[in-house]
Amino acid sequence: MPTVPLSVVIITFNEEANIARCLEAVRSIADDVVVVDSFSTDRTVAICEELGARVVQHAFEGYVQQKNFATAQAHYDHVLQLDADEVLTEELRQSILAAKNNWQGAGYTLARLTNYCGSWVRHGGWYPDRKLRLYDRRRGQWEGLLLHERYEMQPGQVIGALQGDALHYSYYSIAQHVSQLNRFTSIAADELWLRNKRRVTWFHLLLKPWWKFVHGYFLRLGFLDGFAGLSIALISAVGVFLKFAKLKTRSAAAE
Repeated sequence: MPTVPLSVVIITFNEEANIARCLEAVRSIADDVVVVDSFSTDRTVAICEELGARVVQHAFEGYVQQKNFATAQAHYDHVLQLDADEVLTEELRQSILAAKNNWQGAGYTLARLTNYCGSWVRHGGWYPDRKLRLYDRRRGQWEGLLLHERYEMQPGQVIGALQGDALHYSYYSIAQHVSQLNRFTSIAADELWLRNKRRVTWFHLLLKPWWKFVHGYFLRLGFLDGFAGLSIALISAVGVFLKFAKLKTRSAAAE
């Protein structure tokens, strides 16, 4: 099979702190770069245009809808989807080039190594965090409800695994993590409501947060990541409580 041309697609909103680093890392592997922006108010669009990316404006309707729309804007059927806060390592770039030169199956997963407040996190369930991001768009689509979107292939498709990491620059401060947690727990509560999972008990409010901490910090060795591991485990446990607390208050209001 001849070398396949590759489109890189990225969705953005106010990503001026991250987007240049992401775009510069795909120069050697991309034949087309398209950024779908949801009307950023910072310099995101200007930076993308300066670095040669096509920019398409599209109102944000949800992660699944936005990523399917972005995939449809690609010039080519073979697509690498990245988030603006992700950066390809040299090893991963070489692995992608090898896949382009000898494409097998329907798509490939990649590993993500997360930087949390300046520390690289390798435990607590945060690594390798494999995601299906390199795919033939004719063989699948983005699916999910409000949160935890994923690329789903048609039945029977073969999925490979890329070597190397995508460096994920997640949170620059504890305050940013807490702010994002508040937003995501509201979305997660909405998703449970839409799925008609509306019953909240003391098990959800007390035991599930406790188990989240124990699982991440002890069983998944989060303590090996030092302060970052402790922060992630504790804030994640609080997130479980907030998700169910928000759902409980919504259910009470509806009665």
